[in-house]
Amino acid sequence: MLVAKDFRQRAWNNLSGKWGTMALATLIMSLITGTGAALAFIFIGGIVTLIITGPLTAGMCILTLHIVRASNVKIEMLFDGFKIFGKAFLLYILNGIFTFLWSLLFIIPGIIKTYSYSMSYYILLDNPELSSNEARLRSIEMMKGNKWRLFCLHFSFIGWGLLTLLTFGILIFWVQPYMQTAQAEFYQSLLPETEPDSTTVNADPFAPDSNGGSDIGGNSSNRDPFDSADNSNTADGEPNSSEQKSRTDSAVERLLQ
Repeated sequence: MLVAKDFRQRAWNNLSGKWGTMALATLIMSLITGTGAALAFIFIGGIVTLIITGPLTAGMCILTLHIVRASNVKIEMLFDGFKIFGKAFLLYILNGIFTFLWSLLFIIPGIIKTYSYSMSYYILLDNPELSSNEARLRSIEMMKGNKWRLFCLHFSFIGWGLLTLLTFGILIFWVQPYMQTAQAEFYQSLLPETEPDSTTVNADPFAPDSNGGSDIGGNSSNRDPFDSADNSNTADGEPNSSEQKSRTDSAVERLLQ
């Protein structure tokens, strides 16, 4: 069974050459949602934020699924979530309502339900025939027995979070897509036909290369400095990139019909 460091290493590998696109996408999404939040004291500002967050979240999931499945990514894909606006918006509302209701019992049930619903956007994108609520319910089923694993994956980014603070938040535009891609890798591993037994070693885009420099493009030969274990195994049973790309393109085409 794959663990947190495996998903992070896979994310590194697949983000190679795509860091700039994902950093820009994260910046754009932050500016849009941040502006809406800043205007929340004005009624219309809060409404706009409520409306756009779901489709933008779906757009970010589209980007990360393309990365995980070895497809090309383009910055405009961030807005593809608006092409399924109704379902993406309703899914955001449903997740928010149920999380809030569980939080009324105590904060812990609310956090647990957040993890239960965490795969709902990916499921909706891969199965566009589902309703928003059906995607949410399937996420609950998928995450049974897996919530702690995803929590450990998120917690494993604590070192990067500290570095983000030291850079006054600038590093977040690389750490956030790194974390979101790792989560997409986690979703991919939960699909029975694609779950591998081991992982490959990839480069840490933020680590110094052999010449003492750093490669933000992800071509460095070092592992994640926050991983203490050796990850030198090779993947067994990993689908090739053309198969992954075909699956992604097929799902997206169905989404946009």
